[in-house]
Amino acid sequence: MASPEVVIYTKFGCGFCFRAKRLLDHKGVEYTEHDITMGGPKRDEMLARAPMARTVPQIFIGETYVGGSDDLHALDAAGKLDPLLAGG
Repeated sequence: MASPEVVIYTKFGCGFCFRAKRLLDHKGVEYTEHDITMGGPKRDEMLARAPMARTVPQIFIGETYVGGSDDLHALDAAGKLDPLLAGG
């Protein structure tokens, strides 16, 4: 089974974004980053995928909406992030 695509929506200078990307980098995860600092179509895409999202980062693993940096770290602490990244 192929690893699911990981997508993270970020803004310039966002400490929470940096923290989330650092965790993904530490795990060797490839991800697609969309900088929505200036708004635009990728911000609209993010809001279509997570209508209640008002902060960044917003993280998706495959079709699973993870949420923000704290949510990503909570999944990791609970031992649920690695299986999700593996497609399980």
